[in-house]
Amino acid sequence: MTNSDTKLSIKTIVKAIKDEEKLLREKYKILSHQDMLGLGILLVSFSALVGVASLYFYDLIPAWVCVLLAAVITSISHELEHDLIHKQYFSNRPMMHNFMMLMVWIMRPNTINPWYRRKIHLHHHKTSGTQQDLEERLVGNGIKNPFLRFLVIVDGLLGLVVFRKRYNKEIDGFSFGRVFHAAFPIATAYFVVLYSVIVYHLLNLVVPLESYMPAWGLSVLSVFEFLMVVLVLPNIIRSSSLNFVTSSMHYYGNVNNVYEQTHVLTSRLYAPFHLFCFNFGKTHTIHHFVPNQPFYLRQLISDKILKVMKEQGVRFNDFESIKNANLYSK
Repeated sequence: MTNSDTKLSIKTIVKAIKDEEKLLREKYKILSHQDMLGLGILLVSFSALVGVASLYFYDLIPAWVCVLLAAVITSISHELEHDLIHKQYFSNRPMMHNFMMLMVWIMRPNTINPWYRRKIHLHHHKTSGTQQDLEERLVGNGIKNPFLRFLVIVDGLLGLVVFRKRYNKEIDGFSFGRVFHAAFPIATAYFVVLYSVIVYHLLNLVVPLESYMPAWGLSVLSVFEFLMVVLVLPNIIRSSSLNFVTSSMHYYGNVNNVYEQTHVLTSRLYAPFHLFCFNFGKTHTIHHFVPNQPFYLRQLISDKILKVMKEQGVRFNDFESIKNANLYSK
């Protein structure tokens, strides 16, 4: 495609998205109450998470059911955080806005704080597909080695440690300390719980630690193991699914405009992962063309907009790119 063709396609897609949103807003007047809708979704999802945790606590559901349900619920909090980063809720009421930011961080404790993530996410929109896109590189985009890519997708902290020298060399203004400290205190506590439980059970294979631990130590371990089921493991599933999907659909290299930043993932191979990241691969490309739009609207208009995107030549399920470390092939 020529530059003029690309610009025309971008303009056509953006217009289609905005037109569909306008039609929905005219049809459903409740959509005008955007702040309260966002708050309502947050409170319902948080209550659902507490409810699932309570069912597990009282032995009414097994651990695996709790983990899977909590993973689905926390995927909603990611979408809310994404909207909050773009100031879709309570933009003129800082107290409510920051309350929502804190709540979505508590529900997703294995992430850096959303205030810092706002900086790197807005930077992502400006630099998507390039070496400077810290946000996508932190989740595996552009990594060719499958083992290292898996490591980054599953454990962001280990990935940050492993690649810190490369990021420092290639990304302007990168600071390991700044990213690391953006995890404090919630993500820090998350990793303390995760690695404490892992180390305990590994050592327990060799030495029966339970026989030597004081009562308070066993109480702390009991709390940690409860948190593993209701928050830690669900967020490992959620974040791994999201990281796998987003690092599959974002291009890395040869990217010059929004048209070349992403492809759309509709393949059934990604269906299990979409379950735990709220259909991200199917709808996120819409967000790149029109960033300031609540996530539920993207879901509602996606079927119609994806047809427009396909007509305009946007790529779907570009597995060749994934094999080539996300390179955008001309």
